[in-house]
Amino acid sequence: MSEAVTTAAEEVPLRPPAPESGLFAVFKQRYVLKLLVRREISARYQGSFLGLLWSYINPLTQFFIYWFVIGVLFQLHKDVPNFPIHLFAGLILVHFFNETFNAGTRSIMRNKALVVKMAVPREMFPVATMLVSLYHVGPQVVVLLVACLFSGWSPDLVGVACLVLALLIIAAIGLSGALLFSAANVFFRDFGNIVNVLTNFVRFGVPMMYPYAIVHDRFGRFAEYYLLNPLADAVVLFQRAFWYPTLTDADHARLKAEGTQIMPDHLITHGVLALLACLVILAFSQWVFTRLENKIPERL
Repeated sequence: MSEAVTTAAEEVPLRPPAPESGLFAVFKQRYVLKLLVRREISARYQGSFLGLLWSYINPLTQFFIYWFVIGVLFQLHKDVPNFPIHLFAGLILVHFFNETFNAGTRSIMRNKALVVKMAVPREMFPVATMLVSLYHVGPQVVVLLVACLFSGWSPDLVGVACLVLALLIIAAIGLSGALLFSAANVFFRDFGNIVNVLTNFVRFGVPMMYPYAIVHDRFGRFAEYYLLNPLADAVVLFQRAFWYPTLTDADHARLKAEGTQIMPDHLITHGVLALLACLVILAFSQWVFTRLENKIPERL
């Protein structure tokens, strides 16, 4: 009997005591991930009178500032139909990326007690921050959708595909940055400040405060290089889903007469290629994170 038990024990493969790592291991422990997301949301609004509303006050405040200064005061977008919808659609994705990148970079340090004590993949903390950011996108999209409906919006299959592609691109590139910088931030706290600097450029690197038509007019065939930025692709895709269907036949006729190209050619193709590139970047970020994660506990 003892020999049989010994033989069976010898056949069981040995495993290291450390938890499994990698993004696939994160989603194997979906229950723990859900608890972390709930904890993050509860902690963010604990003791707050307005609670979840604060997550929308910030983007809405930015929206009204940009809309008033650029659209009303300077009249720089008087020729852009439904400019508030154009602006808010871009702002939602910019806020999604910035929140994922900023919060994800600090996620390991902010949860260092759990990182040391819990036997979970350490990638779970950046992933949880990305899901919290995605959770905040929902009500913002509802507000945008209501505004679009009042402007004559109607859904179409291409728009739905563009919406899904845009969210996947931002989730992938935001999580890539969160993984890479959260590990680096453990070793050098400067990376938290570097992220704050980098996110300042995001608003001007995407067609949010200005339409894609300006990029095409200024750069012509070189505008294709502008679309090498996956954030710009995601914003244009999101605008195709919400802003573009609100344009009337008169708007299309006027813009066509002016020779204005509202949307880039082969937009879906650009979106798919951007998503594939983001997945490659995500794989690289995961590889770097895996190389560094064994040294994380001793640095916390």
